[in-house]
Amino acid sequence: MPEAHYPEIRALNLFAEMAEANFLALLRGAYVQNFPPQIELIGEGEPSDFLHVVLSGSIDLFSRWNDRETSLATVRPVSTFILAATIKNAPYLMSARTLEKSRIVLIPSKDVRAIFDADSNFARAIVTELAQCYRSVIKAQKDLKLRTSLERLANYLLRQQKHTGGGATFELDFEKRRLASVLSMTPENLSRAFKGLKPYGVTVDGTTIAIADRADLEHFAKPNPLIDDVTS
Repeated sequence: MPEAHYPEIRALNLFAEMAEANFLALLRGAYVQNFPPQIELIGEGEPSDFLHVVLSGSIDLFSRWNDRETSLATVRPVSTFILAATIKNAPYLMSARTLEKSRIVLIPSKDVRAIFDADSNFARAIVTELAQCYRSVIKAQKDLKLRTSLERLANYLLRQQKHTGGGATFELDFEKRRLASVLSMTPENLSRAFKGLKPYGVTVDGTTIAIADRADLEHFAKPNPLIDDVTS
């Protein structure tokens, strides 16, 4: 792998505190690959041969069962997936595909496990990241089980508005069909939910969203940091 990519990988919390020799050993067998959009990178049930690091583009983590499919998460630069399967040497529980042209670093899982045993700082960083992933799963479950579809959409829009800088008008980060899947809704239910938020000042034009009165939408949505804060 070109050494030009080392600094951005090194900057990730996962690799930041590990010994330099171990970092170099970890990347010795890694390589960088460019993928076009809509390429399936891994399939659920397959062995976890590599830890993936997204350098550019975006990745859809999804699952299929009984002719149904759902999107579970979006991975953006610079970050890793799927760490738990790599550490456990277990099959992937999700599939992954590119949403756009993406550049990915592939690090052999056996090397990750070997350095995990040798470098305490790296091991501690892995435990911290896995703990964060666990907390994110709990928050997602609470969002799905405690909120109506209208409340889930309202809180998603509030999070997205904040993520894009807080402006009254902003863009969805992916197309509506995929948004419906992420929010565990059908496209038809999503369309009805957008209409249901009109009384709270939400207007939609394609993928452009306008929130006329954030306070009014917050009064309805009741955002909760124990569900909506993705940083803790």
